[in-house]
Amino acid sequence: MKYIDDIPVWGVHEDNTLEQAKVCARSAERFALMADGHLGYGVPIGGVIAAESRISPTAVGFDIACGNKAVRLDMPGSELRENIHRIMDDIWNTLSFGVGRKNNEANEHPLLGRNAHPGWDTEAAAPLKRKAEAQLGTIGSGNHYVDLFTDEQDRVWVGVHFGSRGLGHGIATWFLKAAGAKDGMMVDPVWLDVQSDLGAQYIAAMQLGGEYAYAGRDWVCARVARLLGAEVMEEIHNHHNFAWHEQHDGRMLWVCRKGATPAFPGQRGFVGGTMGEVSVILEGSESTDDAIREAQRAAMFSTVHGAGRVMGRKQAAGVFDRKTGACKREGLVKPEMMNDWLRQSNVVLRGGGLDESPHCYKRLPEVLAEQGETVRVLHTLTPVGVAMAGANEFDPYKD
Repeated sequence: MKYIDDIPVWGVHEDNTLEQAKVCARSAERFALMADGHLGYGVPIGGVIAAESRISPTAVGFDIACGNKAVRLDMPGSELRENIHRIMDDIWNTLSFGVGRKNNEANEHPLLGRNAHPGWDTEAAAPLKRKAEAQLGTIGSGNHYVDLFTDEQDRVWVGVHFGSRGLGHGIATWFLKAAGAKDGMMVDPVWLDVQSDLGAQYIAAMQLGGEYAYAGRDWVCARVARLLGAEVMEEIHNHHNFAWHEQHDGRMLWVCRKGATPAFPGQRGFVGGTMGEVSVILEGSESTDDAIREAQRAAMFSTVHGAGRVMGRKQAAGVFDRKTGACKREGLVKPEMMNDWLRQSNVVLRGGGLDESPHCYKRLPEVLAEQGETVRVLHTLTPVGVAMAGANEFDPYKD
């Protein structure tokens, strides 16, 4: 950890990411930047931003409650590897990947019932209930995925990454407009007074998005377990685009983590790598070392949520005319580059585009090393199968 203009920063970042962090820190009471950070809409991905009586819809972001869940199954890795092509076909044909998709299976949940959550009474969320009903348990596009792993004991894990789908995006859009947010990347984050009517509505709608995202990830993990004929033995579940009311250094703060995983001492998290590299189960350290504890407090007990991008999507995949398909600008990542990486990693891929190739990301072990001993790795997960939305999905909010 180092301090840049009094901001605790982990890892090495591009100048524009650091500049965005400085802009955010001016209006926040506390700010920190994790090692997987990169430029985001108004607040950098990997940013942790907090205030006592204000909450920032910019910092939570468009994909409210995007997060990770991992479950360990009672299935040996040998069985997974032996049947991986059939299993990945089953996952691809059963689950819904992509923008605006509906779940092909009935998915009733108490959260969708009458008077099930005060968030449904907000002006932002009320019109979105039918869409939420249709999309519960769908995965979306961009870097959202369903992965199958084996750990160091050759046990099988399922890992998923996605958020609150159209519900969260609609809520975020409504409140950002109501708060007067400006378009663009390098803009000041907007804040809402938590005591105001708009602030109270936002908290209720955001928390609805959080419960909805949890329900969706629960459903997908359970459905994959059923496809594999296995039982869930252990589970780890976290948001990383959310705001929590937490105590830090004797003060109650609204802590917004945008692409950052909560990591209080003993709290476990699932942090994904790229489609062709390891992911991890980790936990916040329970160290008594003063320097480590100080670093944890500076991070507001947060850590990375992934490897962190180093290449933009258009930079990686190129720019194509959406009508004609003609290449307007060639990308830096070629199909053979991604295929070679996956072949060497023995990963079976369904879907996935060049903008999600491992070449577009930092290396997760190096990113975790930058976080130092604030966290410790419990399990290292090696990918066997990866399913993501197809390469031709258009989504302006993938990041």
